Amino acid sequence: MLDKLNRKIDYLRISVIDRCNLRCVYCMPEEGVESIPHEEILTYDEILRICETVSQLGIKKIKITGGEPLVRKDIVNLIRDIKNLDKIEQVTLTTNGILLYDMLDDLYDAGIDAINISLDTLKKDNFKQITRRDGLEKVLMAIDKAYDLGIRVKINCLAIRDFNINELADIANFAKDREIDVRFIELMPIGFGKKYTQIDNDEILSILESNFGAFEPVTEKRGNGPAKYYKNKDMKGCIGFISAISHEFCESCNRIRLTSNGFLKLCLHYNKGIDLKAPIRRGISDEDLKELIHDTIWNKPLSHKFGHTNGEKDIEVKNMVQIGG
Repeated sequence: MLDKLNRKIDYLRISVIDRCNLRCVYCMPEEGVESIPHEEILTYDEILRICETVSQLGIKKIKITGGEPLVRKDIVNLIRDIKNLDKIEQVTLTTNGILLYDMLDDLYDAGIDAINISLDTLKKDNFKQITRRDGLEKVLMAIDKAYDLGIRVKINCLAIRDFNINELADIANFAKDREIDVRFIELMPIGFGKKYTQIDNDEILSILESNFGAFEPVTEKRGNGPAKYYKNKDMKGCIGFISAISHEFCESCNRIRLTSNGFLKLCLHYNKGIDLKAPIRRGISDEDLKELIHDTIWNKPLSHKFGHTNGEKDIEVKNMVQIGG
């Protein structure tokens, strides 16, 4: 469907759980955050019903996120059932990769279209410093297995000056000999992310060109989101940049988000949207639910105001793990 600014909204990111098996420093404190009570999390059937409803409004692509989505016990069957909805063309997953290796065969059988794996470092000690957990080898094994199975793999790297500026070229190497896209993502100034210094994507490109030579912009569309991709003649994969701050993409934003407790969120920066769980549990009809979602999406904000809020109302104050990646 189109919103009031004539943007085509066809992409829904669903946080299926707020729990995570890592404790990344830019996401939460070492002791974690208070979890949403189990009964407040959307059920399997509620998520599926929302997916069916939004598919009738033009949503064609679903991204499963968390928390860490693979912590949810019914996740494989949920992905399979969403994938089988008539109007859903693509179901993808974002994961930290810790549990991925052992679940890959089942995810492949469920029809997963692509997997984005978060990886901010290739050094064990740095991995533990960032995530406050061990597990780097599990993530690297999962990347190899997913690629060998023929699943489309993307690496998501948060570029943070405090942690990995000297590793960006090494991480980009995943794109050199395999058709794996590596995306460098600007750190969003939300929650604990405000404590750290992002690396501007223009600086990252300069670092990569000093290691690999010139990069040329990719003209064809790759993926569902706002990443701008570049190609190097010696790389099989592409390098992508998601620059929500330095090069905002609000005018072409095609996404909405569903939190694990059922809030349909229109923009990452604002807490504007609507609670879908309450009306669903009160017995709202399918037609009324569809109208409710339609009217909410219609009012999607023009843009975020990161860096220049100046008294803006309805600013999001939750941490990313509570919102959904």
